[in-house]
Amino acid sequence: MDRFDPRGKVNRALLVGVSEYEFTRPKHRDGVPGQLPAVAHNLAVLVRALERGGVLRPLEITVARSPRLADFRHSLRAAAGSAEGLLLLYFAGHGAVPSAGDELWLQMRDAEVVRGETAGFEGAARFTNVLRILANSHAERIVVVLDCCNAGNAARVWEAVERPDVRRRVSVLMSVQANHRIDAGDADTPTPFTARLVELLTSGIEGQGGDEGRGDEVHFLALAEALRVYMSTHHRTERGEAWEPQSRTENPPVDVVLGIRAGAGRPVGSRAEAVAAGAASRPTSGRRRRRAFVARVRAAVARIRSGALSPGVLRPSAPVLKRPPGQAPGGRSTRRAAVVLLVLAAALGLVGYFVVDNAASDRSACGPPVELRLLTDPDLESTVRKAADTYLTSAANTTGGGCRRSGITVYGAGSAAVVAGLRDQSDPWQRPVSDDTDPQRDIGPQPDVWIPGTLATAARARSLGVARTYVTLEPDAAPFAYSPMVLSLPQGIAEDSQRERTGDSLAGLRAKLARRDKSASVRRPDPEYTDSALLATVGLYGPGKADVGRAEGSVAQTGPPASTAGDLLCTLPDDADTDRSTAALVPEFLMVSGVGCDRTTRTPRMAEYPDDVPGLTPTFVRVRWTGGDKDEAARDDAVRRFHDWLTGTGLAVFGQDGFRAPSGARAFLAAHDSASGLISYPGRPAGAAGAAAMDTALNQYRNAKGPGRVLFLLDSSGSMAGLWQGPGGAPGILKQSLGGLGTQDEYGVWSVASPGRSPYAELLPFGPHKRGDAERALDRAAVKDAEADPYGALKAALDTMDRKGRDDDRPELIVFLTDDEDDNHLTAKGHLDELLTSAREKRVPVVMAALDSGGCAKGRPDQRISDASGGRCLDTKGDLVAGLRDEVARTGTGDE
Repeated sequence: MDRFDPRGKVNRALLVGVSEYEFTRPKHRDGVPGQLPAVAHNLAVLVRALERGGVLRPLEITVARSPRLADFRHSLRAAAGSAEGLLLLYFAGHGAVPSAGDELWLQMRDAEVVRGETAGFEGAARFTNVLRILANSHAERIVVVLDCCNAGNAARVWEAVERPDVRRRVSVLMSVQANHRIDAGDADTPTPFTARLVELLTSGIEGQGGDEGRGDEVHFLALAEALRVYMSTHHRTERGEAWEPQSRTENPPVDVVLGIRAGAGRPVGSRAEAVAAGAASRPTSGRRRRRAFVARVRAAVARIRSGALSPGVLRPSAPVLKRPPGQAPGGRSTRRAAVVLLVLAAALGLVGYFVVDNAASDRSACGPPVELRLLTDPDLESTVRKAADTYLTSAANTTGGGCRRSGITVYGAGSAAVVAGLRDQSDPWQRPVSDDTDPQRDIGPQPDVWIPGTLATAARARSLGVARTYVTLEPDAAPFAYSPMVLSLPQGIAEDSQRERTGDSLAGLRAKLARRDKSASVRRPDPEYTDSALLATVGLYGPGKADVGRAEGSVAQTGPPASTAGDLLCTLPDDADTDRSTAALVPEFLMVSGVGCDRTTRTPRMAEYPDDVPGLTPTFVRVRWTGGDKDEAARDDAVRRFHDWLTGTGLAVFGQDGFRAPSGARAFLAAHDSASGLISYPGRPAGAAGAAAMDTALNQYRNAKGPGRVLFLLDSSGSMAGLWQGPGGAPGILKQSLGGLGTQDEYGVWSVASPGRSPYAELLPFGPHKRGDAERALDRAAVKDAEADPYGALKAALDTMDRKGRDDDRPELIVFLTDDEDDNHLTAKGHLDELLTSAREKRVPVVMAALDSGGCAKGRPDQRISDASGGRCLDTKGDLVAGLRDEVARTGTGDE
């Protein structure tokens, strides 16, 4: 596992603790629940722990005590703008979630909740926007720590970030699972989560240094796991569930050193300590040192002005200055003097830097290079990034004076989103006006260069001429590389003969596979996210009028499809049986370059080459933006130089990763070992994909089975009273899943409790609904003084959905949200066996969503019912809300 050590770099920490709020209930109807005096103690103990930890110097730590929203944003941008190594953001305070549960709002001092059909959070920072500001930092690694109610909802936001480069840089540690409120503890002590966090930072973590004892370093991943184990064992949420901190980091993870336990290192903050500990710091140029010095001076000035730093820190032995009567120490005149001293020190320091650096350098000072922004398909991102990194240090990008001509920022984003952004959303991409349409957030900055997976994708992104466009695309006439789509099969079920692995259609190759192994399955990544997956879908549907429902059923799997081909190949080895029996539709180059998985043992694979699936054809596209001509000449020159290098010398990088020439015999650009399971000359390739064919396949995929049907069963028995209120309560959880349903979908809600003869009462009649109407129906739901009859309700639900689906193959789903308190009605009188038989016969998937951490344990009724029906079991050990939202979205035709 890679490890990032920030010691010796320019690091920043922003510690935000909101202990005092201007508007609190009940005095203010729209206020937050109350004050949080414990949070004030959090900041004091955390600052001491970080300073002792040796990673962050005292002047690199900024403390914001109960800031208003505007002040928080200013501090966040300042920290993000000056960090180069580690950027740490810590927040403690109130955290709020909307009814949809897909966002987390960090409530600042001036927070208010404007209630209505959709709650509005004034004076609060939307975590999506916080991530956006952090992502613009030049910091190598970013760590976010959240100690607030509902902190786990930030995981959904992090997972929704489509740019893998952002997810790779940002690790998030959350104090509690999603949709759970937590107790802040006593007013005279830190909050429970932060108290344990500080203890681990200070004393180290058992077993991190080996099987016994404590390691000297405290790492992010070990810290997250130690917090999860301790908090879940010793504390409970307000709902009475185990309190389980969560964390998110990209796979494969890069661990981050956050501190050195007390007594394990040299004096805090010393340069010698970093060197002695073997800190892996990159060479620091004179310009970087000057920038770091100026940043530290600016930070100190800002903290003095805000009162967060005493001027005495500049000279600890300084005598006490005389001051006018009544003026507090560190008052205005003292701070002004300190600022002047710092400015003088900065001037003298910079002079010293210039003298030393220029005397030691034979080169003239280099001006800042032009920074190019390169957007690419997620499957291509790794190779494109390698090529860009190689170019940056090449002779082609270096002047005669040894200066770099240009820099390149590479980022990937979902293919369908990029096509829509360039074709239809160039105006809001330049100037976002709402949260509904914001390509800067959802895709990334406006690119100068775009490398899609096919030339046809560039054609799909051209404006249709209906609305005004602010972007011009200039694609090359031909692609610069090629990789065929292959059926990657485990060796044990692949054809031995090369002749049998080529010269046939995808359908033909799959038919042969089925004859060899009837249990074999085929998987394909998400067609909306990568071009290669959409090309696979073109081949899967075939020419003419396709039976799309049957085609999609042939690659169906439990859970959502993998985002990329690399993710698909990474996840298959998670289950050895699945890995040995599953073929994957992926681009051939991944069988050469491999994928960045944490698992090193996987089933060897061989490639079969369908002759009707178009291949991947990366193409260089110059992107120009209206009004973006301020440095047009310099930018054009930088793009031209990179283009000429990439399509010439740079092809060696693509060759190393397994790409082929884009024309002629399509030979490999570099020699590769035949033992990798590939065929050097697999025959005549499939024809190039057309823009219309790709658009048609994408639309067919999105509407593969037509509108869906969902029947929600809501346990309304008396035991649910403590699990009812707020976004994390049972009605709120169902409301969060409604975004996956469109206006053509049909759904209904039953209240499951038995005060009378029927096991259920209808809350929302079955049929198509507007989301607002459905949410209002759920708002009217109430707990009843009665037990639930899950057997009677589920039996009736299976019968109902079976009748509705007899004349079509529309997707159907039953959802039962329960606390499992009345499972005795399931297990009595042979009811469970009868229900399992009905579920197997009717084959309507049932999602059992248990508001209990053990609901899906092996052998429990919930698990058995889900398995028998082909559905899924969810409980609070995982992210139940996100899982339920995904299951409903796969059945429905909504936008979420």
